[in-house]
Amino acid sequence: MLHNHEVLDDLKQPTKALRHAIPETWAGFLSLHGAAMAEGEVPARIKEAVALTLSVVKRCDGCIAYHAKAAARAGATQAEVAELLGVGLLMDGGTASVYAPRAFDAFLEFQ
Repeated sequence: MLHNHEVLDDLKQPTKALRHAIPETWAGFLSLHGAAMAEGEVPARIKEAVALTLSVVKRCDGCIAYHAKAAARAGATQAEVAELLGVGLLMDGGTASVYAPRAFDAFLEFQ
């Protein structure tokens, strides 16, 4: 099943439309994203796995799909992602018990 690929596909056109409607704001967001996710003391693969975990706590399906794909591309391992999703489960409880498995499945889909 390619559910998360479909989520990203569904977001392409509306994202493009909004990006064109607010180009300066979107450019600022992209600049912040690039700075926050750049290699540094914390490797990008871990940053993406943390962002995936935060996506669980925020209950954002689009964020889950995006950061699952990015974590897989950045080289995060299944074990790293699973452990960080466990932290999300600790911090968010019951709702994370629904969204963390979705996030892990998304990661596996893109891996």
